[in-house]
Amino acid sequence: MAAVRTRYAPSPTGYMHLGNLRTGLYAYLTAKGQGGQFILRIEDTDQERKQEGAVQAIYDTLARVGMQHDEGPDVGGPYGPYVQSERLDIYHRYAQELMDRGGAYRCFCTPEESDAQRAAARLHKRPFKDERCRALSADEVSARVAAGMPSVVRQSTPMTGTTSYDDVVFGQISIENAELDDSVLLKSDGFPTYNFANVVDDHLMRITHVMRGAEYLSSTPKYILLYEAFGWDIPVHIHLPVINKSATEKLSKRHGDASFEDYYNKGYLPHAILNYVALLGWAPGNDEEFFTLEELVQRFNFEGLSKSPSIFDPVKLRWMNGEYIRKLPFEEFHRLALPWYPDHVLTANVDLLVLSRLLQSRIAILSEIPEQVDFVAALPDYDDALYTHKKMKTDAAIALRSLRAAKDALTRLTSFGKEDVHLALEALAAELGLKNGQVMYPVRVALSGKEFTPGGASELAEIFGRDEVLRRIGVGIEKLSDQ
Repeated sequence: MAAVRTRYAPSPTGYMHLGNLRTGLYAYLTAKGQGGQFILRIEDTDQERKQEGAVQAIYDTLARVGMQHDEGPDVGGPYGPYVQSERLDIYHRYAQELMDRGGAYRCFCTPEESDAQRAAARLHKRPFKDERCRALSADEVSARVAAGMPSVVRQSTPMTGTTSYDDVVFGQISIENAELDDSVLLKSDGFPTYNFANVVDDHLMRITHVMRGAEYLSSTPKYILLYEAFGWDIPVHIHLPVINKSATEKLSKRHGDASFEDYYNKGYLPHAILNYVALLGWAPGNDEEFFTLEELVQRFNFEGLSKSPSIFDPVKLRWMNGEYIRKLPFEEFHRLALPWYPDHVLTANVDLLVLSRLLQSRIAILSEIPEQVDFVAALPDYDDALYTHKKMKTDAAIALRSLRAAKDALTRLTSFGKEDVHLALEALAAELGLKNGQVMYPVRVALSGKEFTPGGASELAEIFGRDEVLRRIGVGIEKLSDQ
């Protein structure tokens, strides 16, 4: 049995869509789980949509998630080039061979003539087959080529019969050949279309398993016909369930849906994204949800693939990312958190290690950090109405009493650690005949100017130190005293 070889062939037309990343991931897991090779190929035949920097984004994404390819444009290999725009002479050679074998023909129709024929085919509810150019003799074709007439190469799909293939997920797929269009294989600019280039490349690169979205189920018979016309072995086909953003809407890069890069730039961890994407169409057979890439290699199998569309749930992704953040070693979390701290926080006289320890258990996305710490460098101008809180049973009068007493108690402390502050405020509440929250909450508001903070009063006190704590409590007393 031939060694398993899978490929990931993204188009450099923008950042990597999550559906494309999933296709690449499943191809990677298929190869690595069976001791095979994972190949990266850049399918840049659509030159009009090619975007600057998109190829580098592909390399960066694969590196961030740990999907190392064995062959590709940047690492080489025995079946290169691995960029389609560098393989044009190969496609031309095989296009001529296909025409010689009767599997394709040269079409000289102008775009306007083809559009008119296509419109007529739609009107009569039949597929587009250019029977006029299909009927040209070899001499007529040669004469037109010699005269410099522009042309494309079209696939010559059979007029009758049925083409079938077995898909790993969906079983046997059959389609009447009469329903298949004569698609363009080689455009007038000399570039191949996806339909042609991927078949030629998959054969020459010895790809054994081809993964693509389920939306291509009905067009794959065209590829099967190409393999058969050349007399080539047909690889195993695995069509993957569509990823939807709702019950009726497909997740789509063209419709502006978020890419891997978008989520990464928002502060999602690469391996959290990859873990979540792995579960969009595949299940391990139990309730497990968290997998490293190495564990996915061991666990992934075709039996776990679903036929039904999966729903991309940003809330679930956010939750999973939060779980990943909490499981990080603290040193790694602090390293990842630092770039998200605003400059005015980085230069403030505060203990960032203490701040990071508070944040790690309280955020789900790294991009939440700036809003969580915006009060650290400078106390915001807050509304004293914050001190009135029904759940905490505080109002302006209780808050003022608590702050005055807290300032005195904290001034007298000989040691100002987190535990010292916490015990002092607890003792103060008992002394004043108040609940702990009636003291702790006003102090927390005074230190932050916010209702919600990454830590309680004693934890914030540890960040600021005695002098800043007393200063901020003093500001709170002034606010409340002015009422």
